[in-house]
Amino acid sequence: MSLMFEPLRKYAQFSGRARRSEYWLFALFTFAVSIAITILRLIVSGPQSLESGSFDALGLVSLAFSLAMFIPSLAVSFRRLHDTDRSAWWILIGLIPLIGAIVLLVFYILPGTTGPNKFGPDPKQTHTDAAETFA
Repeated sequence: MSLMFEPLRKYAQFSGRARRSEYWLFALFTFAVSIAITILRLIVSGPQSLESGSFDALGLVSLAFSLAMFIPSLAVSFRRLHDTDRSAWWILIGLIPLIGAIVLLVFYILPGTTGPNKFGPDPKQTHTDAAETFA
């Protein structure tokens, strides 16, 4: 569960590597909070609150959350690409409609390289070694 919040601890750390579980648990966290804010907004203000041009207090909360999660989301995406031994420049392929998103999804799903790569040590070995040290 601590991996879910690891991107927040590494708020703007674009170097290094991120495990699949770190990336996907953080994605789940941001998705769940966004859904919760939207549901709360619907309950409090009704469906008209989601119309374009309509802005209320919970809309500001939603905007603030999205802005706050932008940098850690970008950073964990960079580190996830690094774990698959790819440059973070690959994130720009996401600008290609549909195909770019599919390619990035595949990269995020692929397992990371075993052992160290040019972006740093294997995050799985780092966590395992630390656990063995305290055992």
